[in-house]
Amino acid sequence: MNAIITGATKGIGYAIAQAFAAGGFNLAITARSEEGLRSMRRSFGRYFPESEVLAVPANLGRKEEAKAFAREVSGHFPAIDVLVNNAGLFLPDDITQEEDYVLEQMMAVNLYGPYYLTKALLPDMKKRRQGHIFNICSTASLAAQPDKGSYGITKFALLGFTKALRMELRDHGIRVTAVLPGSTWSASWEGTGVEEEELMRPEDVALAVWNAWSMSPNTVVEEILMRPLGEV
Repeated sequence: MNAIITGATKGIGYAIAQAFAAGGFNLAITARSEEGLRSMRRSFGRYFPESEVLAVPANLGRKEEAKAFAREVSGHFPAIDVLVNNAGLFLPDDITQEEDYVLEQMMAVNLYGPYYLTKALLPDMKKRRQGHIFNICSTASLAAQPDKGSYGITKFALLGFTKALRMELRDHGIRVTAVLPGSTWSASWEGTGVEEEELMRPEDVALAVWNAWSMSPNTVVEEILMRPLGEV
C-alpha cells in the first residue's frame, strides 16, 4: 500500500506519516525544506525500515511543481491508495489590513496545490476504482475567526473542493474525507505563552485519519471535526 502526504515534515503531516508507516505503507512525502525531508527519511529508515520513503522537495503552491511531484510519484509507485493534502500556509491578519499578496499566496498553497495534485492523481484512482483522499481543512473552514480573514477564505474553499470531490467520486469507489482540526500543537506555538497541554496533539489527528481509512471500503467518513476541549 502507498500513501502520499504533503507538508509531511512537521506537525500533523509528520504524525500522519508516522501512522501510515507504522501501518505498513510506503510513503511519498513532500515539503519545501530539502533538509527537513532528508532528516525525516533518515529517521523513518531507522524506525520503519520496511516502509519505503520517497522524499521530493516541492512548493505545491506552484502548479507545475505540484504536477511534477505527481508525475514523479506515479512513476515510482504503481498505485496510490491514500492521498493526504496537508501542506498549508497561515499568514495571520485581518482582511482590511493585509497586503494583496496574502490571499494570493495562501490560496495557491491551501487550495490550488491540493486541486492540481489531486487532479493529476485521479485518473489512476478512477481506473482502479479505489483510493482515499484526505483534505486537511480547519475549524476556520466553518466559521470566521479573529486574525484569520484570508486564511479562513482559503479553508472555506478547500472544504468546498472536498465536498465537490466527494459527490463526483462516490460512484468511482473513491472515498473523500475533510479533516477539520482546531488548534494543534507544533513548534510554531513555542514562545507564544500557550501551553502544549491546552492544544490537541498531532498524533490525535493522525489517529482519526488512520481510523477513517481503516473502515470498510463502502464506508466513508465525510468530515472529522476536532477541537481542544476548551476551544469554542
